[in-house]
Amino acid sequence: MRHVQLLFASALLVSPAAGQECVECHTQLNPGVVSDWRLSAHAANEVGCETCHGGEHTSSRDVDRVDIPTPRTCATCHEEQVLQFESGKHAVAWAAMKAMPTAHWQPLTLIEGMKGCGGCHKIGLKSESEIRNLKSLGGGFGVASCDACHTRHLFSAEEARQPQACQTCHMGFDHPQWEMYSASKHGVRHELKQKGILNDSVAAPTCQTCHMQDGNHEVRTAWGFLAVRLPFPEDAQWESDRVTILQALGVLDPDGEPTPRLAVVQDADLARLTEDAWQTERERMLNVCADCHSRSFAQLELEKGDQMIREADHLMAEAIRIVAGLYEEGALEKPKNYTYPFPDLLTFHDAPTRVEQRLFLMFMKHRMRAFQGAFHNNPDYALWYGWSEMQQDLVEIRTEAAELRRLRTE
Repeated sequence: MRHVQLLFASALLVSPAAGQECVECHTQLNPGVVSDWRLSAHAANEVGCETCHGGEHTSSRDVDRVDIPTPRTCATCHEEQVLQFESGKHAVAWAAMKAMPTAHWQPLTLIEGMKGCGGCHKIGLKSESEIRNLKSLGGGFGVASCDACHTRHLFSAEEARQPQACQTCHMGFDHPQWEMYSASKHGVRHELKQKGILNDSVAAPTCQTCHMQDGNHEVRTAWGFLAVRLPFPEDAQWESDRVTILQALGVLDPDGEPTPRLAVVQDADLARLTEDAWQTERERMLNVCADCHSRSFAQLELEKGDQMIREADHLMAEAIRIVAGLYEEGALEKPKNYTYPFPDLLTFHDAPTRVEQRLFLMFMKHRMRAFQGAFHNNPDYALWYGWSEMQQDLVEIRTEAAELRRLRTE
């Protein structure tokens, strides 16, 4: 297969004369681009500009005829990796952002201008027209998806293997995995290896070690981004709490029945919706952990993360019920765009009151940090930035609810 791929790629190579024209022109216009390409494995294997950009553009008069690469372009030689990517979590990042109920209400600068959500979610699969539109708006690295991690035009596999390659998107507000990892024992040991203080053979997992086992580009986890799953647990309290959270996510109606939004969550692969799907991802992670730890130790540590979700869900569900109660009592006006008698956790950007904003912050920031901190072996994030903040959120929501009820009776 590899020989076939190389032969196919060779057939697409730019001719020496045309390739020299590309290099000569772009050395003047984009010297950084040419420098990166010359240092790349592509250049070493005589993969020229035309392989990815086509041969229709030959001068400044026909720049609009340049082919814009997509993952399918990369699949010419890297078919296995692209197929993995296309079936994985990162591939649905763009669709997941667009599916958020109020994404179209946000300033385009934040979405398609790449100065907000779109800056990271652009890694997801997009249509060719969407890519052209993003390019016309000055979209930077990552528009073609693969180059979000394999920065063009170097496209270094070695760069993409470093945990810092994940840092650009996985840090800050509701994605602080970088901070959690880098301050954990795993991250500290890897930093010491990079600095040459520890030997290269020392065990020090990276993001890719756990989330891209054997180079698999699916990048999936058992609990998914939202830390919700089906089927429901046997624990009656946890089941009740999870139902409440799913109702506030709009995927279950007041009777606990699926809504059309459940299909959106399923299509975006945001949750494991069967026991088998969840167990498959858990087994993958256990196998990775068992490379350095005993399997029983790894099982216990992962179960601690599960229990952190259970405890966080209990606080979260109480807060949701308080706000839903305010709607029912008429102490708080339910926004017209909320279909069901619950706060809508997927419209957190547009929460119209302080108590609702606090609820959304509790879900999208502090609950995330509680369980992600546990799974990333960072007790500080799990406790102080997660669990403790959720407790404070709940106190504030209770206090605000009492005040709203008092004002209603006056």
